[in-house]
Amino acid sequence: MFSALVDSPQFSAGRSAAGATGRREERPSSDQPGLCMALLDSKLTIRQANQDFFRHFATPAESSVDVLAAPPSESATTAPDVCGRKFRDLVHPSVRQPLMGQFERLLKGRRDRFAAHVVALRPTGDAFTGSLAATAVSGAAHDPASVLVVMRSGQGEEDDAVVAPRKKLLSEIDARILEGIAGGLSTIPLASRLYLSRQGVEYHVTGLLRKLKVPNRAALVSRAYAMGVLTVGTWPPRVVEDFIK
Repeated sequence: MFSALVDSPQFSAGRSAAGATGRREERPSSDQPGLCMALLDSKLTIRQANQDFFRHFATPAESSVDVLAAPPSESATTAPDVCGRKFRDLVHPSVRQPLMGQFERLLKGRRDRFAAHVVALRPTGDAFTGSLAATAVSGAAHDPASVLVVMRSGQGEEDDAVVAPRKKLLSEIDARILEGIAGGLSTIPLASRLYLSRQGVEYHVTGLLRKLKVPNRAALVSRAYAMGVLTVGTWPPRVVEDFIK
């Protein structure tokens, strides 16, 4: 199935310049978001991918390699920093848990495909948003033997700008306060839970508003989810550990 997709326009466009010279086509302009495609095995390890996938996820030295021009048996050695990695490692921590849950249902045969919003990570640690579609590829026993993943990144820089890279943004107490606000707690219950004074809670809330550049608590929660600081798909709300100092 993947071999057939390699011959599709999305793949062949990236390979048209590769031939006897072994040279690859120049990278498309940044205003033309690529269609990233990869084949994962039953353990969600990346086995094959197209050039757009490597442009997004390979290190600069490796992304210049024409992976699909090499035989499949050479893929793992052609770009070792991508092929052989777990797909979960390319996904932002804020969406990792619910996304892996959907993959699990796919591999257990509970569904044939799914589509989801995704926040992915470049090798630099910067995050970008996009859409993902995953389809189960059946083996000889009709059980899912692999998964075809198709990702399309956002249409412009504004789609990436709000998502925070993985860095230590919050202290432990700030994280607990943000979780409480996202869970609907007001100042007094927060103070009681965290053994702080009311003024202490207000001090940390003011710092959070300033740090995330928002005017009020409602915007603080919305901004935290948009940045990936709060984990998607969990209750009560939880700050992603990667953002805690």
